[in-house]
Amino acid sequence: MAEAMDGIADGATVLIGGFGAVGQPNALIDGLIEQGAKDLTIVLNNAGSGRVGVSRLMELRRVRRIVCSFPRSSDSTVFEELYKAGLIELELVPQGTLAERIRAAGAGIPAFYTATSVGTLLGQGKEERRFGERNYVMEHALPGDVALVEAWQADRWGNLTFRDSGRNFNPVMATAARLTIVQTQHVVELGDIPPEQVMTPGIHVDRVLHVPYGDPPLF
Repeated sequence: MAEAMDGIADGATVLIGGFGAVGQPNALIDGLIEQGAKDLTIVLNNAGSGRVGVSRLMELRRVRRIVCSFPRSSDSTVFEELYKAGLIELELVPQGTLAERIRAAGAGIPAFYTATSVGTLLGQGKEERRFGERNYVMEHALPGDVALVEAWQADRWGNLTFRDSGRNFNPVMATAARLTIVQTQHVVELGDIPPEQVMTPGIHVDRVLHVPYGDPPLF
């Protein structure tokens, strides 16, 4: 784990996969806590729950800013305490826009236009243009210094598969960071993943850590 997390710097932007708890790289989040980087910008679907994982990272005052779609949940106690005290910044991004900003970063697209948030507080101050009969706001790509990803299978070249709802933010985040670190439930031999089943090619992956749990591999 220490080798996998090596080099994550203070002030880094860290993309963390998962949809709520599903597909979240929990072992890597714990590794980031142990690693010690601080003043982080965390990009993920929600602001954590309870006092473990991302919430624990925030509670230790290691997160300066969070970019997410769902900052509040039934158990988002830590974030709410910090935000009310002015101790953490929030950038609220609609979920589809968040996914597309990350995907755009991976595709080398610096910005794009979307109708989402036109005429709302989230659209204020952003460049706006009219195409056809609708207005659109410009959104910038959202790259990361590091992506923490949870996969179902990986081979030693870093080719990945994801299972069911685990295939959420993980694939786009894997493409959008300078350093992509993966925890995988299963490690398979080269060639064991049929080419048409490779969901993230290994060219996007830098480090793979085997964290075994769950059911047997599919192939």
